[in-house]
Amino acid sequence: MDRKHYVFALLLLLLIFLGWRLIRPLNIFVVTDNFERPVDTALLPATINSLHARDCGKCHKDFLQEWQTSMHSQAWVDPYYQADWRFDGKQQICRNCHTPLDRQQPDKVLGFRDDEKWEPALVENADFDRELQHEGVTCTACHLRDGMILGIIGNTSAPHPVKRLDNANRVCVRCHVVEGERWDTFFRFPPCGTVAEIQSASSIYNQAENNSDNKTGEMSLQDISELGCVECHMPAVQRPLVEGGVARKARRHLWRGGHDSEMVRKAFSAELKENRLADNRKRKFTFEITNTGARHYLPTGTPDRHLTVTLRLLDRDGKILKQQRHKLIRTVMWRPFIIDLWDTRIPNGEKRRYSLEYSKDQHRHAEVIEVKVRYHLLDESRAKRINYQYREPIDYEVFSKRIHLTNHSY
Repeated sequence: MDRKHYVFALLLLLLIFLGWRLIRPLNIFVVTDNFERPVDTALLPATINSLHARDCGKCHKDFLQEWQTSMHSQAWVDPYYQADWRFDGKQQICRNCHTPLDRQQPDKVLGFRDDEKWEPALVENADFDRELQHEGVTCTACHLRDGMILGIIGNTSAPHPVKRLDNANRVCVRCHVVEGERWDTFFRFPPCGTVAEIQSASSIYNQAENNSDNKTGEMSLQDISELGCVECHMPAVQRPLVEGGVARKARRHLWRGGHDSEMVRKAFSAELKENRLADNRKRKFTFEITNTGARHYLPTGTPDRHLTVTLRLLDRDGKILKQQRHKLIRTVMWRPFIIDLWDTRIPNGEKRRYSLEYSKDQHRHAEVIEVKVRYHLLDESRAKRINYQYREPIDYEVFSKRIHLTNHSY
């Protein structure tokens, strides 16, 4: 084979390889030991004969009522998840976090046909409970392990003995620690890499770097205790664990996050102010937003989630004279390789500044400088691409401020 034919063959092989990369199923993270299979429910405490939340709620009424308002209870039936899951080919692995119990899944995992564990060998599950499936991340998804009920207070005399959790954050990491280090991925954080974002800003990041050969998603107890998941998303409260019981420290089962505007507002501080300029024929205003309340990036979660900051100069009738729009977003190229292109989100303790400057002569009718911040679960183009027929708003306002220019001077 002469050189010309050799080069042609190499280019042809490269095109075939890239074409395969463009059409193959998109495996965006590493399937690790901690969530490769659903939670085994073969063993149950002797006094428990149901895994349904309503039965847990017969004694733990307050906890049930809170869970019913949470996204955990909607983890399987959420229309956005269902649309995204269908779009990505209904991957079996997704079930292990959105329906974590084995009885919530129509098939049992016998093993895997590939080393990456994206192709499970399945058989029909005789214990499948469709009603339980629709409960998503239900009570026992977090509180049942190896035939024991887990809780923050160990108690051997309760109607069902409770094994004390060393740290409540341990339950969170089963689904929220996602590994992403593979030969074909080039990003700083794996998708849904909330824990990795927290690690990057804390002392445990250095520990994780020093233990880079750990690919199982395992974390030490010290690492887990520093994450702060439950301290923020499950606020402490004094109340009885069961009706009629003694009030004690417990945690609310709300897990508020990106779907809750009040929770998002708690994650940042913001200020709009005028800057002094040497040229008095111009005015300049700067908006500053700081991640003061989230240990992870703002926003976090799937790369679909983002913030928009819009600065506007308006006349007295609300007509836009000048406008700037900025996105705080993580942008990822998914094919043929997964590559982080850029990330303008805000890490813990950091800030972003955006300025709008205008000429008084050019905009003599300017009356108001306005800033609005909106939180987006996803944008319209993404919703259309995955055929997400949303009924609830996919974005909402989290901050707004106006300064009337005629009444304001530096």
